[in-house]
Amino acid sequence: MMKYQEYAPNESMQLREILTIKNIAITKMIAMSPLVSDLELKTILQHDTDVSLQHLVDLKELIKKSGLNYK
Repeated sequence: MMKYQEYAPNESMQLREILTIKNIAITKMIAMSPLVSDLELKTILQHDTDVSLQHLVDLKELIKKSGLNYK
């Protein structure tokens, strides 16, 4: 039997809120990427997208370990 990390209700809400904000930010970065012509800015944007995608994976894992449901 898996032992879940218990989160307070406000922590659960914050996890979901951060996940939502990250999703929106990544969607915007991916959508705006083709419009960027400056190579340095494009590199920064790509790096930020990669890091944010990893954050999403980490947040989803936290939520999964906590026993919370997400869609």
